[in-house]
Amino acid sequence: MGKTFRTDSGELVALDDINLDIREGAVQGIIGLSGAGKSTLVRCINYLEIPTSGKVLFEGRSLGEMSRKEVREARRRMGMIFQQFNLLEQRNLLRNVTFPLEIAGVPKREAKERAEELLQLVGLSERSGNYPSQLSGGQKQRVAIARALATRPKVLLCDEATSALDPKTTEQILSLLRRINEELKVTIIVITHQMSVIEAICDEVAIIDHSHIAESGPVSEIFHAPRTEIGRRLILGEGNRNLDFANGRKLRIVFDGRKAREPVISDLVLSCKIPVNILFANTRQVEDEAVGQMIVELPDSGEEAEKVCAYLRSKGITFEEVK
Repeated sequence: MGKTFRTDSGELVALDDINLDIREGAVQGIIGLSGAGKSTLVRCINYLEIPTSGKVLFEGRSLGEMSRKEVREARRRMGMIFQQFNLLEQRNLLRNVTFPLEIAGVPKREAKERAEELLQLVGLSERSGNYPSQLSGGQKQRVAIARALATRPKVLLCDEATSALDPKTTEQILSLLRRINEELKVTIIVITHQMSVIEAICDEVAIIDHSHIAESGPVSEIFHAPRTEIGRRLILGEGNRNLDFANGRKLRIVFDGRKAREPVISDLVLSCKIPVNILFANTRQVEDEAVGQMIVELPDSGEEAEKVCAYLRSKGITFEEVK
């Protein structure tokens, strides 16, 4: 699939040769830097933007071969949430959630019951009479999620849905999305520029760079061994910067589900009797497991550095050299 925009200064290729299969029931991540084309991709998925070339298949049918009415009906099976929530300020929470049902012609009583059910799901049933201005950012996004689920969609599109939220609230929203995926069996597509969001919730990830898919696959596979420069850049994040002061050999150590209380670096130093310098760390505890990464500097001695690498291999710890 491709998408080209015609501008006063010529043609702008936003998407080029996009080939992506999204598995039903999965949480699919799409990540890229600003301007890479990820938001255009999500708008092509629900045909808010019509691709210039190729097809978008939904439930086995091409959206491009549907009538306008059929496309609208297909969109009702694709809920969408945004970075800025897009709630209707003049409506209370209940009426915000019933809004798409009103458009679809659902009877008022049925729409009200559905909205109450969804506000219960997102933990805001007691606030149904409140207005958006009375809510925090996280609460607004919960309402937006409830509204997106009102028409019982098969797919939920999340375009930078946590970018405006603080880390704790982001964690809560991602946990809610995962619960929706598991309990309601809704396929979720997450558009983000943050690898931490991909790690926290996604099963699969596609990395977009300059309008192309640079690499894609299971999150664990991409995280452990990125094949492209953009993949390494997104995964390392801040860890890719300001390391020029370190002259020794540098390793990226991946924590992918070891017990959070396991003192990996301390054990390494004690076992090898070799000091290592921690240059960057981005690890966190998920349930009782440690996930994330750490960049360490090894001694100048090649023999000592190889001893550290041998120790990591013997413990089954994933690592790679960082240039």
